[in-house]
Amino acid sequence: MQRSKTNDKRVLVIGLGRFGSSLALELVAHGWEVLGMDSSPRLVQAYADALTHTVVADATDDEALRQIGAQEFTRAVVAIGTHLEESILATSLLVDMGVPHIWAKAVSRRHGRILQQIGAHHVVLPEHDMGERVAHLVSGRMLDFVELEEDFALGKTRAPRELIGLKLGESGIRSKHGITVVCIKRHGEQFTYATAETVPQKGDVIVVAGKTNDVERFAEIS
Repeated sequence: MQRSKTNDKRVLVIGLGRFGSSLALELVAHGWEVLGMDSSPRLVQAYADALTHTVVADATDDEALRQIGAQEFTRAVVAIGTHLEESILATSLLVDMGVPHIWAKAVSRRHGRILQQIGAHHVVLPEHDMGERVAHLVSGRMLDFVELEEDFALGKTRAPRELIGLKLGESGIRSKHGITVVCIKRHGEQFTYATAETVPQKGDVIVVAGKTNDVERFAEIS
């Protein structure tokens, strides 16, 4: 079967542990067809009614993957985390099959580098990323934090005093702090795009973008 491209809403999720099952259920909730695969009959049975399809199979077995049609998917997620050898081998087999978009869970940066080296298109470190995110929330004034790449982030914080009553275009915020205000939220309202004419008020929540260190420093301004 020839794989379709942009309109293909099917995903193969290998590994139905906490991360894999949560991901699979969320995809189903958003209208995707999910084939959930795990070597544990108990886990497969637990999600048999919630996912589109489930199968008990060994993801390190090339023939088993081909029998379930892994090579026909445009998207696959290797959600195996604790068994590094299985994670690496399953990812390698999907790469060899030519699956165009492969996400792979890693439990460490070293594991992630290996997955990238063998051809995974996207590497996810859920525990590391969540730990880093929560650390920012606990240790400072940041209301939320997402690192998009290794040195670029988005941060949600309250507008500091130096911005109150000034048009963003006249505040010099980018030259002073190296960040850009991308959106703003007033009490009782929804987020809206920020422009040069936007005037922050006391209590406004803003989302800023920039180098990770610059975002962190800006969030500490009172």
